[in-house]
Amino acid sequence: MHLRSALPLFLPLVPFCALAQQQATDAHVVERSVNALGQTVTVITASDFMVTPPMRDWPEVKEVYEERERKEMKHGRPMPEFLNPAANDEPDAAIQSAPAWRTRRAPIVNFAGQNGSGFPPDPTGAAGPNNYVQAVNTAFRRYSKTGSGQGAAQSLSSLWANSDNLGDPIVMYDRHAERWFISQFNSGPNRILIAISQTSDPAGAYYAYSFTFSQFPDYPKYSIWWDGYYMTSNSNKTAVVFERSRMLNGDPTARMVALSAPNVINSGFTCVMPADADGDLPPDGTPCYFFNLEDNAWGAPSDRIKVYEMDVDWNTTSNTSVTQSQTIPVATFDGWLGNGWDNIPQPGTTQKLDAGLGIFYFRAQHTRWVDHNSVVLCHGVDVGSNQCGIRWYELRDANDGNWTVHQQGTWSPDADDRFYGSIAMDMAGNIGLGYSVANDATTTYPGIRYTGRLASDPLGTMTFVEQNVVSGASSQTLTNRFGDYAHMALDPDGYTFWFTGQHVGTGGNPRTRVFSFQLAENVGLEEGTTAVPGVSLQALLDGTDLQVRISGAEGRQRLPVDVIGLDGKRVLGQDLVLLGGAGQVRFNVAALAAGVYFVRTGDAGFQRVQRVVVERK
Repeated sequence: MHLRSALPLFLPLVPFCALAQQQATDAHVVERSVNALGQTVTVITASDFMVTPPMRDWPEVKEVYEERERKEMKHGRPMPEFLNPAANDEPDAAIQSAPAWRTRRAPIVNFAGQNGSGFPPDPTGAAGPNNYVQAVNTAFRRYSKTGSGQGAAQSLSSLWANSDNLGDPIVMYDRHAERWFISQFNSGPNRILIAISQTSDPAGAYYAYSFTFSQFPDYPKYSIWWDGYYMTSNSNKTAVVFERSRMLNGDPTARMVALSAPNVINSGFTCVMPADADGDLPPDGTPCYFFNLEDNAWGAPSDRIKVYEMDVDWNTTSNTSVTQSQTIPVATFDGWLGNGWDNIPQPGTTQKLDAGLGIFYFRAQHTRWVDHNSVVLCHGVDVGSNQCGIRWYELRDANDGNWTVHQQGTWSPDADDRFYGSIAMDMAGNIGLGYSVANDATTTYPGIRYTGRLASDPLGTMTFVEQNVVSGASSQTLTNRFGDYAHMALDPDGYTFWFTGQHVGTGGNPRTRVFSFQLAENVGLEEGTTAVPGVSLQALLDGTDLQVRISGAEGRQRLPVDVIGLDGKRVLGQDLVLLGGAGQVRFNVAALAAGVYFVRTGDAGFQRVQRVVVERK
């Protein structure tokens, strides 16, 4: 965050700046209109655009680390105003009392990430087909999926000429378009900087965009949707979308549309979380959903989740709107620990850590199923005596945008504090939850752990015994700033979770970790579940003939087979009758435009997706 300014520790020496191969010649255009609801719609074209050289050709950046004055910078984040103070001590109504009982899932890979050049490191990262990319304040680096570094770390400012290195990065992998998304913010002028890779190779060239803001876009959080890259921020532009289709094509005229979500109740810091499509893209025409955490202690009538819908009309942008569609009551929680921004006690010091309370942790992962959609969310809560646990939710709708709480729970299995979590669901409906831990009474230095549950497990429970990833080695004494967020991403294989977060190394130094794990691996009949059916999907394209074969679906008499476009729209489909769990169907794709499509099969408990490319000679 910028208003809660990161405390810089190190200065890079002459960062390598991206060389512009193409730059927009026209000044950015600002259009303002008022929609039918009376909302101001602001449209801005990219103020700067360039194409970077391939990253593999960039010179190595030698960084000299120079320790700066150790002085806490003033927080711009105000303390919450408790309009109903008594509600700030409510007991948690969803705390899990049953112990986890499933055998731990050990990490597949577990390696040290970048350290960052300031407090907090703001770790973020995502996995592609062959790589993992992590970013921190204020650098990013490529890794193989075994954890070995690929090339030197690069300054974030390397992607955008004439930019500063302010940070708050976010990395996403757009699996639908097979592209990398890397962003950070900039001040003087206020800008959001976004780089989109030209291919699925993160070592290649990037389209680099800059978009200006009238107010600083603090704490930006992003999502991938069928018609755009959506963003929220702690500013007066709480509902923003970038023109994904043009950005993927390297079009310098790509636009940004910005509005303000109405009636947002917050803890003094705005963080409305946009739905991020990790599975299939929603069908075209589906609004992007935004979720806001609201505590009755802050003036909401009850503890709840408020849902917004952002409808974008790229043809007539003045028709774009953001509306409040629902308020969803949830089990009571206390969303604040009574110590200001000093929340998490550490061994051997009076310095406490900021747990990032009052907001949803990143991300709001959206998964599209055959008969419903799921969104998973989590945030920090007081489970009693100012101990921090993690409340998590799975919301569902029946493909109609009417969201309800399918399950919820609060994870706090012992006396340790758990904070800065991130949650995701795999393609079998299993849920993984990663987080930081610490506590002075248990002599637990700030480290990282995770847990999870299978789709078939009792609702509201995490059933995998907590797995330690890295133990903390000391306490952080310089500042309370910690993490600011963590990031759980789903591998394109649909089953591997990737997490990055902060822990503390020796000497109180901030460190980040990257690890992956699966909940579905080695799940057998002895555990009484069929959470991962052994269904095989093969899609073979020969000219205009698309042949789809399914096998291993014993016990199922039929399965739907759909062909879905890059905009999320179902363009072809058929129910396939199975014999002995197998069958095949053919589609004529002669009428389809050239482009990327996804073949999908599944039911309420699983899905398989394969990407195909229709070409025209």
